[in-house]
Parts: sequence; structure tokens; C-alpha cells
Amino acid sequence: MWSVKTKIYYVLYSFFGKYWFESSKFTFGKIIRRFWASNILEIMGNNVNIEKGAHFTPAVKIGDNSGIGINCELNGKVIIGNDVMMGPEVIIYSRGHKTTDINIPMIEQGETDTLEVKVGNDVWIGRRAIILPGVIIGSGCIIGAGAIVTKDIPDYGIAVGNPAKVVKYRNN
Repeated sequence: MWSVKTKIYYVLYSFFGKYWFESSKFTFGKIIRRFWASNILEIMGNNVNIEKGAHFTPAVKIGDNSGIGINCELNGKVIIGNDVMMGPEVIIYSRGHKTTDINIPMIEQGETDTLEVKVGNDVWIGRRAIILPGVIIGSGCIIGAGAIVTKDIPDYGIAVGNPAKVVKYRNN
């Protein structure tokens, strides 16, 4: 459950902090977003960059030298490793809607259980990639722009497409 302090910082960030200037243009926006995020996120490493418009929930954990790109959405239990680059408009979900009972409208069935998403170290996630609940992205991976990741990606895999498939591996 969120503490009162976390709720206050979350509201302040949601209404003000996420809309301050892009980090590349003004460092003030970067500094203020980092301050608010450090009071919201469960774990936040050193030298984390939170870009303009980024949305995240308090359950997110993010490692050193990683960033959340412009207008990204990280919803629920998401663990981001160290040295992760995230392009604009990346979406990471940790739960969805129940759809199993055809006798009840889906809107009335509620949400699925939360399935933690893990992103390893040294990962590059391209613009508008979508990562679905329960996915594990290994260390050293590249996720192509627009990819929809529905299954785990092994270490050093380069995954593209819808659904994302590993097309090759990074060379050592």
C-alpha cells in the first residue's frame, strides 16, 4: 500500500513534474523529475533519467544509469536493471483484463493478477515498444521500435516485430 508521503509526491509529479521541460533542453526538468521519482519509486538507482511525460507507479524499481523515455508508461511491478535505455512512448504492463467468462461482459470481469516484468542490464528498448505482463527481457537485449513483446527474450537477443521474435543475437 502507498504511504501518505508517496501519494503526495505521486500527485505532485502527475500534475506538475512530468510536464517540465525535456531533459535534453533544460536540466531543471530532469532534476525535479528525479527528485519526485526518488520519493515515489520503490527503488531508484543513481543517475536515473526520467523524461518529460513519463508515467510510472510506485511499484517500479529502476537501476543505476537507466532512464524512462519521453511519454513512457510503466504500470505496476516493473524491475528495470542498470544501464537501460528506453525510447519514447514505451509501454510496460504488469496486468490486463480478465476475459475468461463469456457470460459476463469483459468490463465487469476485473483485472488479472499482477505479473512482474523484468528488464535486465544493458538493454535498449526502442520507441513505442510494448512489453506485456510477466515478460523477462534478458541482459544485453535490443528490443526494436514498435515491437510487442509477449514472451521472454534471452540474454543478448535482438527482438523485433509483432509479436516480437528474436532475429539474431549480439556478438561478444
